[in-house]
Amino acid sequence: MASSLLLLLDDIATVLDDVSVLTKVAAKKTAGVLGDDLALNAQQVSGVKANRELPVVWAVCKGSFVNKAILVPAALAIGTWLPWLVTPLLMVGGAFLCFEGCEKLAHKFLHKEEHAQDTARHEHAVADEHVDIAAVEKQKVKGAVRTDFILSAEIIAITLGTVQGQPFLTQLTVLVGIALIMTVGVYGLVAGIVKLDDAGLYLSQRQGAGSRAIGRAILVAAPWLMKGLSIAGTAAMFLVGGGILVHGVPALGHAVAAWAGNVGGLLGGLASMGANAAVGIVAGSLVLAGVELVKRVRRTR
Repeated sequence: MASSLLLLLDDIATVLDDVSVLTKVAAKKTAGVLGDDLALNAQQVSGVKANRELPVVWAVCKGSFVNKAILVPAALAIGTWLPWLVTPLLMVGGAFLCFEGCEKLAHKFLHKEEHAQDTARHEHAVADEHVDIAAVEKQKVKGAVRTDFILSAEIIAITLGTVQGQPFLTQLTVLVGIALIMTVGVYGLVAGIVKLDDAGLYLSQRQGAGSRAIGRAILVAAPWLMKGLSIAGTAAMFLVGGGILVHGVPALGHAVAAWAGNVGGLLGGLASMGANAAVGIVAGSLVLAGVELVKRVRRTR
């Protein structure tokens, strides 16, 4: 009995060690999507009245948990019965990420007036006392949860690709662990980001000169932080999506790896990232062009 117990403990320790290593690998691979998730959700809840920011973040967080509760079992089912489907799903997800990045840039630079009108319309709705704030919040939460579902699917798909071929218990533990870490991490950070301006305002009104200086610095830095997150999130779309597409096409993946290996060192890593981003931009542009073409054909009918 003693030896059986020791063997059991050894097996458990081995599984936990595998889970720890695979969770770290999956977290590294999904970090780009996490950055985009963080930036997009911080933008989604911005513009809400100050006393309603945290309730809205919590509502979106609960929706994210529901998304993960749907996606994790679906991923396990695919990994168990349809393992050949993992790579195609990753490729579709990577192409979608690239498309979303291109669409984001196109909307910002090619449809500036429409973007400004949408922003002004939302600000007017929040400021108008006669507008049903609950309905506005519900619409924002619905949009944020829908965005979260897409990005969560990417995170779960990338994680599934990492643990493919591992025992079922290891797959389950890693997927659940990543789902919890990413959800708590993202919405904890989103809650902190949307309340930065309140913290800065509070400190700027304190008695001490040091506190006031820190508060003013936070108030100045908060908008730049949001812009930085938005830029990083867009870049992450192309890097992560392009990387998935590059690795999904063996010939292309080997060519990029050989090229980066010839460059060598830090420049080789940067060259590999640049190649992934270039593939992502090209793929996203092609998908965006196809989507716009379909929209125009539908409008003419």
